[in-house]
Amino acid sequence: MQKKNNSLFIGMLLILMLVALALLAPLVATHDPYVTQADNWLQAPSAVHYFGTDRLGRDIFSRVLFGARISLAVGTLATFLSVGIGTLLGLVASYYGGLVDALIMRFTDIVLVFPTLLLVLTLVAIFEPALWLVILVIGGTGWPGVARLVRGEVLRLRDKEFVASARLLGARNRRIVFRHLLPNAVGPVLVAATLCVPAAVMTEAGLSYLGLGVQPPMPTWGNMLRDAQLYLRYAWWYAFFPGLFIFITVFSFHLTGEGLRQVLGLNKSARRSRRA
Repeated sequence: MQKKNNSLFIGMLLILMLVALALLAPLVATHDPYVTQADNWLQAPSAVHYFGTDRLGRDIFSRVLFGARISLAVGTLATFLSVGIGTLLGLVASYYGGLVDALIMRFTDIVLVFPTLLLVLTLVAIFEPALWLVILVIGGTGWPGVARLVRGEVLRLRDKEFVASARLLGARNRRIVFRHLLPNAVGPVLVAATLCVPAAVMTEAGLSYLGLGVQPPMPTWGNMLRDAQLYLRYAWWYAFFPGLFIFITVFSFHLTGEGLRQVLGLNKSARRSRRA
């Protein structure tokens, strides 16, 4: 048990540190992340520029901190959207069953196999790349795994005695679903959410790297990596520090999810969520 709690503690500690750095970025950052200095381009890490400078002389440390705001905001908001949609559809499908279940699950399968990149290209052709568009696309395509997880949990719970008792007492379907079934499925959903955040962060970084996400000069870890790709041979710090923060973010949320899964005894549920 000690080992499990340590995993959860370390993961949550890293997340809190990342969130604190993002929120306090205007106070912690040593330079303005948007100010360019032509005579300081591609400077190595030093006491003045902790993470060095980029091709325009901008301070990478400051840009990484401000980029954390965007990347973590996209990951969090997209996760709220995907978990909300997935939970609602999973509840409805599993409780009502029959045709409703079949229709929702077939729709889930369609979204699951639909290429996200194609959807992004279509939307970018209609709208200009923007922060809200990235959140909408990631959140709107990331819910099928959560829907399957919630459906499985509710199918397991709906024949339990407390549900039968609620029916005998005359409880309506809405009350049974939201007052009895949903609270008992919160644990697996919480674990799934901790695994959705790093997936959303990685997706945002990938989209920004391809030029389909948040656009410069607004810093995100993804577009910083894209800017750094031509300078990898002689400016290792340019890509190293944004990549390091992506790694720490993904690692911390996965560590937290694994810790929650083990502490709550949700081994099978969490594995199903990851496979979905």
